[in-house]
Amino acid sequence: MPLTLNVGLSRKVADNNYGSRGASINVELEVESAVANEPGKLKDRIRQIFGLVRESLVEELNGNGSGAHHAGNGTAEPRGNGAPTSNGNGQKPPRAATQSQVKALHAIARNQRADLTQLLQRYRVGRPEDLNIKQASQLIDEMKAAQGG
Repeated sequence: MPLTLNVGLSRKVADNNYGSRGASINVELEVESAVANEPGKLKDRIRQIFGLVRESLVEELNGNGSGAHHAGNGTAEPRGNGAPTSNGNGQKPPRAATQSQVKALHAIARNQRADLTQLLQRYRVGRPEDLNIKQASQLIDEMKAAQGG
């Protein structure tokens, strides 16, 4: 009979302008019940899983696995034609919002009769195209929640 391990971590970090962002990861997996009879092996397995979850959490908070830290200033990095491929410390800048995200933001704002330009001000951008992929996703989620789903 397998043993079920449930490992979870949650972290919230400060962002610019007194904001914050957070992430939570929970992993559930089955291990052989024989491991339960060997406390050392069980602890090693738990440490291994926590290590993976901890790394994933850090990656998520620092740019969705790209390793790029999002400073929360809402500026979009220029793309193509000699644009920088890093943010000065060897890390790639966050990816720009996708075309689908931009279309979704316009559609949701239109359906809600919301002023999209005003919603974008907190990211310090004037157009949805200037958001990064994570910011666009967050704004879409918030707008959907405001309309009740």
